[in-house]
Amino acid sequence: MQLTSDRSRQMAAIMFASLMLHACGTTDANHQAANTAPATTGGDPAATDMTASQLSADEIFNTQIGNAVLFATDAHDLSSEAQAVLQRQAQWLLRNPARTAVVEGHADERGTREYNLALGERRAESTRAYLIALGVDAARLQTTSFGKEQPLCGEATEDCWQRNRRAVTALNP
Repeated sequence: MQLTSDRSRQMAAIMFASLMLHACGTTDANHQAANTAPATTGGDPAATDMTASQLSADEIFNTQIGNAVLFATDAHDLSSEAQAVLQRQAQWLLRNPARTAVVEGHADERGTREYNLALGERRAESTRAYLIALGVDAARLQTTSFGKEQPLCGEATEDCWQRNRRAVTALNP
């Protein structure tokens, strides 16, 4: 019974977010960039000090929209923070309809290679499904899993493991 209730709440949240995206209309990249804090550590830290007009569309996506979302240990459900990043990604992708992306699932170093590949795939798929629910065409989004094979951080600490438990929306050229 609890699972059904949680699923209903999740679907209601997705529908609400989708409605909010459509109700808000579109904004230009400069306005979006000026009102969004950097949400990823994957880019050049100096790039966040540049104005939006100095950044390419890809740089805006990667550093100011945010190209990555984080997950809890052994989980693939999206936190409210992850949903907020994905809502910004969806807005950007809807304004740039020619762009496609690969959603990459990652895991921390703990667990077997096979387990982490499967977990990375579930993370990538849940991220892709949320973007699709927000209006992004499914044909524009592919998924892949790297498991624990491409860590951002190599230390055996909780902070490092947290940064490695992620899904990255990598724009195709």
